[in-house]
Amino acid sequence: MSQIEIRPVIADDHAAWLPLWQAYLRFYNTELPEAVTQSTWQRMLDPGEPTHSALAWAGGQAVGMVNFIYHRSNWSIENSCYLQDLLVTPQTRGTGVGRKLIEYVYATAREDGCCKVHWLTHETNATAIQLYERIAERPGFIQFRKAIQGSRSTA
Repeated sequence: MSQIEIRPVIADDHAAWLPLWQAYLRFYNTELPEAVTQSTWQRMLDPGEPTHSALAWAGGQAVGMVNFIYHRSNWSIENSCYLQDLLVTPQTRGTGVGRKLIEYVYATAREDGCCKVHWLTHETNATAIQLYERIAERPGFIQFRKAIQGSRSTA
């Protein structure tokens, strides 16, 4: 595998980001309205928004994506960072790209004054869980959620 470069997305990266985003949604058997995808992309480009994205590049091709959001916490003065979406292309899984994307988020969140990075994965995502258990702690919390009636999103 050629050298991996991780960098924040720019407007010209939309054509590289979109297939990774769509693959991520397919992986979780999820569909979102096009308006949500467009809004998400625009937020990532807006420096006033707490939403960020970076791509992993190898040989001029985007081979991974990470989307993350800074947010307030009642348990700290500093912001926390929620790593919301992570995907590595099937041909680059197991090569360290996922770890590099997570380490990029760790470094960026640290530079931006966050006190922690946290994320979720599905209990059936065994390959990812093997990586996550090596680079983070599993706190044992169980997620509960309820869609709010009238909301346009189910995530």
